Amino acid sequence: MGESKKIPFKFKLYLVFYPVKIFFKSLMNKLNGGEKMGNFSLEGKKAIVFGVANDQSIAWHIAKKLNDNGARIALGYQERAEQLVKPLLGMLKNPFAAKCDVVDDVQLTEFFLKVEKEFGKVDFLVHSIAFAKKEHLQGKFYEVDRRGYQVAQEVSAYSLAELTRRALPIMNDNGSIITMTFDGSLRVYPNYNIMGVAKAALESSVRYIANDVGEKGIRVNAISAGPIKTLAASGISDFHKMLDHAREKAPLKRNIDADDVGNLALFLCSDMSRNITGQVIYVDAGYSIMGI
Repeated sequence: MGESKKIPFKFKLYLVFYPVKIFFKSLMNKLNGGEKMGNFSLEGKKAIVFGVANDQSIAWHIAKKLNDNGARIALGYQERAEQLVKPLLGMLKNPFAAKCDVVDDVQLTEFFLKVEKEFGKVDFLVHSIAFAKKEHLQGKFYEVDRRGYQVAQEVSAYSLAELTRRALPIMNDNGSIITMTFDGSLRVYPNYNIMGVAKAALESSVRYIANDVGEKGIRVNAISAGPIKTLAASGISDFHKMLDHAREKAPLKRNIDADDVGNLALFLCSDMSRNITGQVIYVDAGYSIMGI
């Protein structure tokens, strides 16, 4: 047994008030009739979404946006996030959710069998998963150990191929696969380190998978979002400096939020994007075009 860690008081307090926060969010959403956008109807469509950890997750904002526009959602989440994910289900129309660790073959097999039984066929796969040990998100990149490198690559990049392979047998033609990346795949960001290398591998995977599944009309794209305050981002040393720098240097002089990513994901799942595949699409207030 590993050494038990004391849960910080702030996190205990967060867990106490979290269900209340979600309840009022759900109530307001129902009163407002959801947040449908224009002609991006996904009525009758079904999506598998991996990566929801709480209500701040990019994956959650994507799932909510797709659901508000008609798609039924299947969530795959890690067991450690269950306390924060379960309250969110009340904000979705007729969802399905199950624990699934993307590095556990048994859980993956069970998850996709359950999805097939519940949904039959699906139309979309959203991959919003990344992980690296905290000690490898600081200091020098070359100091990463072999196991740390392998873990970051397996969870953050290889898992896209793994999930695609398992989803394809139950995926309708002309569907869409979306993953999340970051500009650190191309440029050096202090402390991003091994995650930048993993994102570079992920983006290359997008292009190869897009070629592989194109004959079925399935599109594969990556969304490269600017810095966003999420639970995952909190593991990056001096992340607040990254946010401040992006806001200062971006042409639009602002940071983006997870809703901006959700809107782009909705577009990429809609027929409006039927001839877009193999691309890395930026939503970052223009920061990536700057040479500084």
